[in-house]
Amino acid sequence: MKLFYFLLLLAFAGAIGPVQGQTKSTAQTAPYARTEDVVYGRKYGIALTLDVFQPTATKPNGFGIIQVISGGWVSSHANISAASIQTYLDRGYTVFTVVHGSQPKFTLAEIVPDLHRAVRFIRHNAARWAIDPAHLGITGSSAGAHLSLTLGTQGGPGPADAKDPIDRASSAVQAVACFYPPTDFLNYGREGEIAVGSGILKDYIPAFGPEALTPEGRQKLGQTFSPARYLSAASAPTLIIHGDADPLVPIQQSQLYLARATAAGATARLIVKPGAEHGGKTWPDIAGDRRRLADWFDHYLRGLPVTTSEK
Repeated sequence: MKLFYFLLLLAFAGAIGPVQGQTKSTAQTAPYARTEDVVYGRKYGIALTLDVFQPTATKPNGFGIIQVISGGWVSSHANISAASIQTYLDRGYTVFTVVHGSQPKFTLAEIVPDLHRAVRFIRHNAARWAIDPAHLGITGSSAGAHLSLTLGTQGGPGPADAKDPIDRASSAVQAVACFYPPTDFLNYGREGEIAVGSGILKDYIPAFGPEALTPEGRQKLGQTFSPARYLSAASAPTLIIHGDADPLVPIQQSQLYLARATAAGATARLIVKPGAEHGGKTWPDIAGDRRRLADWFDHYLRGLPVTTSEK
């Protein structure tokens, strides 16, 4: 009888098989190798971590893409989705899914430095994953897109005298491709509409912190954390895809970013999805749009010719 149950257990284990892409040990059965919980920094005794996805079914192309895991400035490893980055893996990219400190424990003043640190860590350790440190892309959706644009407009060298050599590296990225980002919290949906934990974003006041409780504080925070206010000719080439029926992040945010990028001499493109809301079931052809993001990275990171979907 014991032998019967033992054999039954073996049969059951074989039926369910390995979890696809769970760790590096599953690389032989999955289209990627995943290294979990790589520590890129620490603060207040807390480890800041990212996961690394390396293609195994396709030859690595030597370039890296950073995916910012963030929704409402809340970040969790539970929200990492291999499906959302499979297009990049299929093209040979190594993908770094970055988890940051989340609100309400941490505010944007503490979250943004996490992303600068993550980019610096990846660049400093580029040889570890055999990627080009001079050409990094970044992507995200909603709050993750906002943080991606922040790096695209404000990334740069760290202090030359920093004790940690990682902090001396640049946090600049060379291409951004993202979905429906907030871009200017002082002109949100229309000119002069303030959304620094108010208006449409009233439920997100913890992300901005106590300064958002006063008019003066809201003005200061809106200036500090609005990437559209930092555009220059040196800003990373940026592709944004945004639905024109988005109730949380108005399409005006991406239109405003495009207009200011053009005025500043930066490269930017906006693709508008008619009738699409803030992700979800109303979003048509997500697979096609992920290919468009990948096309953008192919061109601006790898120097490949412009494709039809990118024109």
